[in-house]
Amino acid sequence: MKKLMLANEAIARGAYEAGVKVVSAYPGTPSTEIAESVAKYPEVYAEWAPNEKVALEVAIGACFAGARSMVCMKHVGVNVAADPLFTLSYTGVNAGIVIVAADDPGMHSSQNEQDSRNYAISAHIPMLEPADSSEAKRFTKIAFNLSEKYDTPVFLRTTTRIAHSQSMVELVERKNINPASYKKDIVKYCMMPASARKAREDLELRDNRIEEECNHFPLNVAEYKDTKLGVVCAGIVYQYVKDALPDASIFKLGMVWPLPIEAIREFSQKVDRLVVIEELGGFIETQLKAKGIKCEGKEIFSNIGEINVNLIKNKLADGELSNADPNVPVRPPVLCAGCPHRGVFYVLNKLKKTVNGDIGCYTLGAQAPLSSVDTVVCMGASIGMAHGFEKALGTSKNNVAVIGDSTFIHSGITGLINAVYNKSSITVIILDNSTTGMTGHQDHPATGKTLQKESTKKLDFVALVKACGVDWVETVDAYDLKEVERLVKEAEEHQGVSVIIAKKPCVLLEKKPVVAKCVITEKCRRCTMCMKLGCPAINKSMDGIISIDPTMCIGCGLCEAVCPFGAIEKENL
Repeated sequence: MKKLMLANEAIARGAYEAGVKVVSAYPGTPSTEIAESVAKYPEVYAEWAPNEKVALEVAIGACFAGARSMVCMKHVGVNVAADPLFTLSYTGVNAGIVIVAADDPGMHSSQNEQDSRNYAISAHIPMLEPADSSEAKRFTKIAFNLSEKYDTPVFLRTTTRIAHSQSMVELVERKNINPASYKKDIVKYCMMPASARKAREDLELRDNRIEEECNHFPLNVAEYKDTKLGVVCAGIVYQYVKDALPDASIFKLGMVWPLPIEAIREFSQKVDRLVVIEELGGFIETQLKAKGIKCEGKEIFSNIGEINVNLIKNKLADGELSNADPNVPVRPPVLCAGCPHRGVFYVLNKLKKTVNGDIGCYTLGAQAPLSSVDTVVCMGASIGMAHGFEKALGTSKNNVAVIGDSTFIHSGITGLINAVYNKSSITVIILDNSTTGMTGHQDHPATGKTLQKESTKKLDFVALVKACGVDWVETVDAYDLKEVERLVKEAEEHQGVSVIIAKKPCVLLEKKPVVAKCVITEKCRRCTMCMKLGCPAINKSMDGIISIDPTMCIGCGLCEAVCPFGAIEKENL
């Protein structure tokens, strides 16, 4: 049976067919759909973890217990999971464990353009990279076999274009695997210095063995055509090369670390010119040159952004580089009409606060006209950075941290504990929209639902914040601008860390019918105060007339609250 699948769905299917028992993940584009797809298979236990470090530790525990396990994350999540990751490479496995790392060249939904292939080298973990959905499923199954054969975790790397593209996948039955028995082995599983030194020596021997044997892996394929040009590539770039250079010989890598050096060397000797085409850094090219293989690469293609068919044609086949129509207007992302974050950012901008922001929808608070967020670095950084601002500039309460509910659980709690412990006087605003919004409305510990939508204990933010040592915490309706402003001002007067929990579910979370719309009345004086909210439902024509698009308005009332002339009213439907 064949089925059209996203590569993320295919990875989930591959894990299912391989007999995986436990899957843990934290949602992050472009990896999110993997865990969501796995959760549809009742034979597999799947969960959302609070962050990627915990997710990997769960998978490690299952692996040591003897069950095949998988952990899924985007590239920046690998940074969060790096601590257990490097030691897992030393301990090895008791059952297969696969780590899916989804990179985002071009930064479609990320704060940096990290190349996870470098983790494969530094952590001494083999890495496979599929080129379509069919390979995504097949490589996942192969990764589990390699993990057990070589006693090592295995990376499966994807990129945005692979993760979210579709191709046909052949489905087969699940392989039922009896869990391996767990045997107490302190030397293997307890990485104290004495055992770690021995493990480090074994690691080197394992690397050498895989590097030698990978020259014969069927994952790595030489496709000979015209030998005037030979191209080494992997992943989505392989698809681009086939379209752009149909006559070129291609060495297609399925394993990007260790590289099959001798097989590539043999290929290089049969072509007149060898070019490495890869997105981001010269990862493959650098290794080939270090082994004495003459090739070209980054002198032709940039280290920045994505590769595409037109670019390859332009660089290597004298094709014309087609550009986008310059007259097409740019469409930047924007907070949804009725977004509960909008009013908070409006107030913070009005009060001229320095706002340390965080990763998620609320990053959009940095854009005009809200122009509220001053800094965004990584998940959970807002609280620590606000604390740093305060220690650098004194005890001024002009400095605020804004963080979402899922992100606070992910890595904001320790920052809050640090601020309390070190006698900070910052204000922290938790924007609680009852979901993990930007990645597609996944549940987390404060929603009271698991990945399978089963009811579970719900994390109480107020109790948690108080347990961290905060003695001033208030909850407010995020749509109530006057109360939000009052609390922000009151928090300024409090000595010590103050926390405001601005609650209102994401407008896309529940598909409830809209019962009222906001309309502009004849009282409008065109002062444009409502435009400062940046709501996409509010428009200004060329002749200065303000209007509200009834197809977008949900009647949240924020524009009504900011209008100084009472010119905006709600109309019941």
